[in-house]
Amino acid sequence: MDISPHWWKTLFDEIYLVTDARSVCDEELTLREIDLLETCLKPGKKDRILDLCGGEGRHSLEMARRGYERLVVLDYSGFLVGRGKAKAVGMGHKVHFMRSDARQAGLKGGKFRYVILMANSFGYCLSDEENVGMLHETYRLLQAGGGILLDLCDPDYAAKHFRPFSLHEANEDVVVIRERELSRDKIITRESVRSKARGLIREGTYCETIYTEDRIRKLLARVGFERVKIRRNFSSHKEAGDYGFMTDRMIAIGNKGKHAR
Repeated sequence: MDISPHWWKTLFDEIYLVTDARSVCDEELTLREIDLLETCLKPGKKDRILDLCGGEGRHSLEMARRGYERLVVLDYSGFLVGRGKAKAVGMGHKVHFMRSDARQAGLKGGKFRYVILMANSFGYCLSDEENVGMLHETYRLLQAGGGILLDLCDPDYAAKHFRPFSLHEANEDVVVIRERELSRDKIITRESVRSKARGLIREGTYCETIYTEDRIRKLLARVGFERVKIRRNFSSHKEAGDYGFMTDRMIAIGNKGKHAR
């Protein structure tokens, strides 16, 4: 399948909130994901936390509801950032939203205690060097002793349960058809979004890089992260089903050395 290296610049809009509503609009799922984050990182309420590629900030808004005070959401999608800002105001939460490229965030280095990349938002770039570049940027943004949490697609599950075709009804009108191709370390998906009343709404192709446990350990170590820990077989959906890259997950955690710059 042909795919643009910059597919992620245009995918995440109002249509995405329909096609992926079973995950990104599921409040109970978000609660369970933040429960896991708190278990893994044990963050303090006053820790400065960056929600990188955080979309409309569903994770940060839930953390704000739980009393976390210093939250920043960064995403490339102007639509999702604007929607998140409006939600934060409506909920009375002080969450800072900014639109930027996660590879060059434009933020001061050494500013954050934790950086989180939730919901398989790491691995969108076709080039491994670009994905590693995002890890370097994350490392730069962290304080000495700070930590990163990557929420990734579980590689074993992806290989064992790979489905080249899926179809689901996003709502009473919209049907989502996905054709998938497993190519080396990537799953490439052609997605067609159709309205029963209006016909084709959108068609496009996107991808996710699949990291084995050994490979993500080596990449994190290459960047400088220490004490890397992996948690496998995390599935926050209560009901079985094909949720694409969100079906079964692997959590990777690493730390920036206490004396690192």
